Amino acid sequence: MKRKVNHYTDEFKLKVVQEYLSTDKSVRDLKREYGFRGTGNIYKWMSKFGLKTLTEEQIKVQSLMSKQKKKSPREIELEAKVKKMEEDLELERLRTLALSKMIDIAERDLKISIRKKSGTKQ
Repeated sequence: MKRKVNHYTDEFKLKVVQEYLSTDKSVRDLKREYGFRGTGNIYKWMSKFGLKTLTEEQIKVQSLMSKQKKKSPREIELEAKVKKMEEDLELERLRTLALSKMIDIAERDLKISIRKKSGTKQ
């Protein structure tokens, strides 16, 4: 009798490994939940992706972060404000670059000095 060999996608493997590392589920629980066999699959997949078991500190941090996934309206508002400010900053950087380029072209074509020279008296 031939054994059936299951081939799992890397996305599936990574999902299972991340769940194993970030929750307190055992290998047996995950095997039952996802319906795969083999005693060392999760450990093989962990080494394939270069992942290690988490320290207690990392587990605490991940559990705190998962509890805090829901953001308050104030946090959402602040994140939107930060994103808007970053966009404005990028536009201003591009504007400054364009103005500097215009001055360079004007100085070259008109052969006059537009920029203030350092060290001159006012």
